[in-house]
Amino acid sequence: MFNLTLGVFFALVNFGLFLLCYRLFGRMGLYAWIGMATVLANIQVVKTIEMFGLVMTLGNTIYASIYLVSDLLNEKYGEKAAKKAVWFGFFTLIATTIIMQLVLVFEPQETDISQQSLETLFGLMPRLALGSLCAYLLSQFVDVKIYSWLKKKCPGRNQLWIRNNGSTLFSQLLDSVTFCTIAFLGVYPMEVWWQILLTTYLIKFVVSAASTPVLYIARSMKVPED
Repeated sequence: MFNLTLGVFFALVNFGLFLLCYRLFGRMGLYAWIGMATVLANIQVVKTIEMFGLVMTLGNTIYASIYLVSDLLNEKYGEKAAKKAVWFGFFTLIATTIIMQLVLVFEPQETDISQQSLETLFGLMPRLALGSLCAYLLSQFVDVKIYSWLKKKCPGRNQLWIRNNGSTLFSQLLDSVTFCTIAFLGVYPMEVWWQILLTTYLIKFVVSAASTPVLYIARSMKVPED
């Protein structure tokens, strides 16, 4: 029950910070959020928790917000702006992975207290990054394409929820299967792996569905122009 309550609060904090970032910085804030979210998701995902008797990883809430950003960019600024955000997040994750792997190579001084912790956090990052990059590029471009198609088929302002949830329903399934296969298959027992895959997809989709009101709020906000 504690993890569930904290998880709801955690999602609300993420949504609140997202809206604040967009309100303060406009479209540039959305690109900044993409970069931050891709990095934080790959750090959080190394921690497993239990909820409803199932094993799940953290990182799904912040990662689901990436779909919120791409849908908002597509809605207000067009498909080109959404694709630019995808490449921005891709570069951010690659750069972070390269830099942090070099950091781990440095020989620590004998009084150093952080090397082991850094290795725990970033030692798995090459594999996590590979899984995340493949899943991210594949699912995000699919999400952008589906959203653009739905935007033509369901263009009404009151049909935003159809565009948002319709595009994420399939793209997040694609993302979850790709990421969990590359990042975790063989790392955990199969029973645990299936639980992680199931909970990863369900949490991402539930968070995305819950973010629909946030998308409506963000669309109507007055934000700084570029």
